[in-house]
Amino acid sequence: MEKSIEMQEVQGRIDHLSIDVKGGRLFVSALGNNTLEVIDVKSGKRVKTISQLQEPQGVLYVAESDRIYVANGDGSVRILDGSSYAPLKRLDYGDDADNLRYGGGRKRIYVGFGSGALGEIDSDGNKVTDIKLDAHPESFQLEKDSPRIYVNLPKSRKVVVVDREKRAIIATWKTDMAFANYPMALDEGNHRLFVVTRMPARLLVFDTNNGNIVQKLPAVGDCDDVFYDKSRKRIYASGGDGAISVFEQKDADHYAELARISTVKGARTSYFSADLDRFFLAVRRQGSQPAAIEVFVPAQ
Repeated sequence: MEKSIEMQEVQGRIDHLSIDVKGGRLFVSALGNNTLEVIDVKSGKRVKTISQLQEPQGVLYVAESDRIYVANGDGSVRILDGSSYAPLKRLDYGDDADNLRYGGGRKRIYVGFGSGALGEIDSDGNKVTDIKLDAHPESFQLEKDSPRIYVNLPKSRKVVVVDREKRAIIATWKTDMAFANYPMALDEGNHRLFVVTRMPARLLVFDTNNGNIVQKLPAVGDCDDVFYDKSRKRIYASGGDGAISVFEQKDADHYAELARISTVKGARTSYFSADLDRFFLAVRRQGSQPAAIEVFVPAQ
């Protein structure tokens, strides 16, 4: 571990994170604290706390517009100015606004929400449409070179493929007796999708050409975030069981767990920035030990 950045007074569960690469800022959804925490990565200090949120679950920084999008448990997406942090707009989705992603080609923001839908937002912060699903979406990933969106639907025990131009489901893939599929990462170049399940704790490797599972491996339990490191051909999965599983991609069809790094019980959300070459792990407050962001430098 390179360093630990304390977040004094932050209570309760910490959810997802996002990065401003140019500005060197990490945005942290402090769900249990009803705040968004802003960390200066270089100095290792918290520089801003944004309050008056309601269980922030997902956060997305869009560099092109210098805007911050925060998805909340009350169903709202709050849009903030990236420089002043001033509130710009609020969009209401009814319930459980969660993960956020940006599709750069069409400059669209997508949010998973409610009992089953992806909301599409334009670059001006206006609702465009909703793509209906049959269960609440957890992590989802957008391909850059195609209109495909891959979506985890743990309550209906499957992964669906959405065409974001047709705004329709075009394929459904079963998770093969592995359930609670929350986090997801994508290796678009090799046509591989990585899904980590909790029941049992497994890494599933899907071939995105046909939806077949090419390999299954044991993984850290209670996983909520997974990332693909393209330069090292590795996969990083953080789990609430208190570890980071590091997998090696030998080739598109063969993987092995390279290491399991001990962390802190309950630390299940994280963020890997390829641009900064850093892995950020969110650690909630434990007794007298304050909440923190632990910063790791991946081994060469």
